[in-house]
Amino acid sequence: MIGQRVVTVFGGSGFLGRHLVRRLAADGWIVRVAVRDTPAAMFLMTAGDAGQVAPVGARVYDPALVERAVQGASAVVNLVGIMAEKGRQTFQRAHVEGPRVVAEACRAAGVERLVQISALGADPASKSEYARTKALGEQASSEAFPDATIVRPSLVVGPEDKFFNLFGQMARVSPVLPLIGGGRTRFQPIYVLDVAKAIARILVDPATVGRTYALGGPRIYTFRELMELMLSEIRRRRSLVSIPFELARFQAWFLEKAPKPLLTRDQVRLLEADAVVPEDGLTIRDLGIEPTAIEIVLDYLHRYRPQALQQERSTV
Repeated sequence: MIGQRVVTVFGGSGFLGRHLVRRLAADGWIVRVAVRDTPAAMFLMTAGDAGQVAPVGARVYDPALVERAVQGASAVVNLVGIMAEKGRQTFQRAHVEGPRVVAEACRAAGVERLVQISALGADPASKSEYARTKALGEQASSEAFPDATIVRPSLVVGPEDKFFNLFGQMARVSPVLPLIGGGRTRFQPIYVLDVAKAIARILVDPATVGRTYALGGPRIYTFRELMELMLSEIRRRRSLVSIPFELARFQAWFLEKAPKPLLTRDQVRLLEADAVVPEDGLTIRDLGIEPTAIEIVLDYLHRYRPQALQQERSTV
């Protein structure tokens, strides 16, 4: 047990965040969940003992709110990230300004450990605004807080993910699934609980200070292979149709205008680069963690099997 040490988790109500909060609470941390919508994060109060987990209102680009959220904390984790821009919620604000504000507040408040969550493929020269701003966010965080630890996960999968669940839902209603760029993009998907375990371990290991870790699972898959794996798991046959990047960008121009776009042009540009762990550098195994094979954790996709749909209809 760590005792009464306090950790502030920005973006703690999201997919990765909720699993990290539960992990940190189990490890004995007092957890502040810093989010834009505190009522929507109240469900996390049951992740620990009474009073152990508390949502607080904060936007990562608001210095006053961030300063209040990190005051008295010995550790901070910034998970905030977006896949598509909407209104004032831009890549620049979420991925660059936010990390800078958080890091500056941590330095001023005397925070001991800061973990900035980035992404595999973060590159200041990337054609994707997402990947480019993720890299600039790493730089901003490290400049303001040199001891910051950077974590770059590949595709994170688990019960609430927006990858397998999206395509599983599509497979329920569509006879075809798209393979953007021919499905050749490579990923090294990692189980969400492994990422949470890695972050928790980083927070208590002084050897991780100021380092960068690339997190990926034990196997590399192409986009096509992931679709085939998903279809096998949900026991459905669907045609996999290749869509050239150029055509996908044209289609995304229309799709990205929706309130919750299925695809944006920037996401297409992101798919033009692989998201795999480089051969050099630190990985999850350097944290003493053997990553989980995703094949053994995909039971959450059973909801998309044909009999699951029939059961849903029978209960209506």
